[in-house]
Amino acid sequence: MITRDLSDKIKAAARQFPIVCVMGPRQSGKTTLVKHLFPKAQYFSFEDPDVRARVRQDIRGFLTASKNVMIIDEAQRVPEVFSYVQSVVDERGKNGQFIFTGSQNYLLLEKVTQSLAGRVAILKLYPLSFAEIQQADKGNISLEKLLQKGFYPAAWKQRVDIALLYSSYINTYLERDVRQVQNISSLSAFQNFLKMCAGRAGQILNLTSLGNDCGISHTTAKAWLSILESSFIIQLLQPYYENFNKRIVKSPKLYFTDTGLLCHLLDIENAKQIQTHYLKGAIFENFIFSELVKQYANKGKSAPVYYWRDKTGNEIDFLLPQIDKHILIEVKAGKTIHSDFYKGIKYYQNTIIKKVKTKSFLIYNGDNNISNEGIETIVWKELSNII
Repeated sequence: MITRDLSDKIKAAARQFPIVCVMGPRQSGKTTLVKHLFPKAQYFSFEDPDVRARVRQDIRGFLTASKNVMIIDEAQRVPEVFSYVQSVVDERGKNGQFIFTGSQNYLLLEKVTQSLAGRVAILKLYPLSFAEIQQADKGNISLEKLLQKGFYPAAWKQRVDIALLYSSYINTYLERDVRQVQNISSLSAFQNFLKMCAGRAGQILNLTSLGNDCGISHTTAKAWLSILESSFIIQLLQPYYENFNKRIVKSPKLYFTDTGLLCHLLDIENAKQIQTHYLKGAIFENFIFSELVKQYANKGKSAPVYYWRDKTGNEIDFLLPQIDKHILIEVKAGKTIHSDFYKGIKYYQNTIIKKVKTKSFLIYNGDNNISNEGIETIVWKELSNII
């Protein structure tokens, strides 16, 4: 089993709170991890209709049947359980009683925050980070192979069929999660919408254009996008602005949580195709964004990541505002450094903001780290050194 960086945070949270809730995409390793961390715990999956029926017959009896830690997977499938959990943990008055896991961010978070405020620690487990893969001595592969393979733990098992893995993932996702959240009459239309989103990875979101291309309304596109976001398929990157003469673009950018799933939706079947693909730069940028998100999530934090762009086209791929400085990150998929790579950072440093210090990085697909006029050029494999 690959060691997960979130492990220490989960164990620490169980010592401090009666309930720990671990959320994340399907197959990101949530159940495997919590079972490993709490080997004496009893495990129940509310995805199982027989388990749900048994629980509903006597919820309090189910929750109090054991004094060991209880792991409940997809707890939002029996929403009434949360009210009973509140009274049970209050009566017992000790920490580390229940571990909830789930892949529906909106549904699970809504129930948890309504019923268990102050009693629960909420953590997110994303697919494997590159740092975790490196620690397991599995990171000695090309960038293109890494992007196409993706970061779901199942993709790193021996002799796995990547195309079949992601095809099955999408079918399972459509049947379980999408229909659970919203009654969508045509799953094929939703799957087409998912593919259209993949073609816009790394781009500023235009709901009207996206809806028109899919033959759906602006309102429907917004609702379907919300489903993808709540189930951790996509993530929206918000713009950063401090009223810079009202010139800043205010629409979010669209990214996928995992590049393997993204490549599959783009019909990329092998690593060699990425080398000449028209979205190679966007896929690489998507990878860097997801790694930033994972680094913060594995510390139990939300990633303070934004992008910046003005209406004249000047842009910073990722901006991380800190208390005393702004961290600026540009991402380039090329192996050779060009002076244009630094254009956005230099414009921001010299024109936009002079009152706050900046620490600037360029992440690229090369072999050497270089310092150039206060901008650190970093090889992508060393991304984890930035944070």
